Amino acid sequence: MPNSTAEVRMLDAGYSHEARSLLYHAYRHDPTFAYLFEAERPGFDQRVRATIRELVQQHFSEDQPAIGLLIEDRLIGIALIAPPQRRLDITESWSWRMRMLLTTGFRCTKRYLEYHAALMACLPIGAYHVLPLIGIHPEYQGQHRGEQLLEALHNWCADDPSSQGIVVDTGNPHYLNFYKRQGYEEVGQIAVGPIIEHVFLHPNPQQVTKESA
Repeated sequence: MPNSTAEVRMLDAGYSHEARSLLYHAYRHDPTFAYLFEAERPGFDQRVRATIRELVQQHFSEDQPAIGLLIEDRLIGIALIAPPQRRLDITESWSWRMRMLLTTGFRCTKRYLEYHAALMACLPIGAYHVLPLIGIHPEYQGQHRGEQLLEALHNWCADDPSSQGIVVDTGNPHYLNFYKRQGYEEVGQIAVGPIIEHVFLHPNPQQVTKESA
């Protein structure tokens, strides 16, 4: 449906099930997830599903924002947004850690926590929003839906005068030029096992205008 118009909508916990399904399909072939959750070992799909479930559940339980793209009420794209003052909360939650240990195991939980700590250390200082998970359903990729989702994110960010911009990371080489074309600049890299994770920043247009005035 390349010509179907997608509606931008702020999402709440009522979309948890759809969000989990979409993000599972978006991340099951992600190279960073393949390393973190040991794709070579049996049970990889279950570990990815469990991780996505716990991340989405924690995100909505903390009333953190999420932006979705919908076509005829079907969720086809989503971005979870962690505000600057709360972006560390998820891994500091002992209940979240315990659920991760029970569903993905000690080694995978440890890898995820190490990745998360390295990412936080790489973030620029300031009031930046972080995108812990973002994805377009595979059926709708290649239709410029990713550009529409990012545009909605940038517009949302521009309405928040306290935000300095949005940070996202990826270990998938396929997305590097995509983010650069959307105005993101690379601000750092972290090693996640054999994967190089690239950290990108998109400054808030309001902040750029202020600084150049």
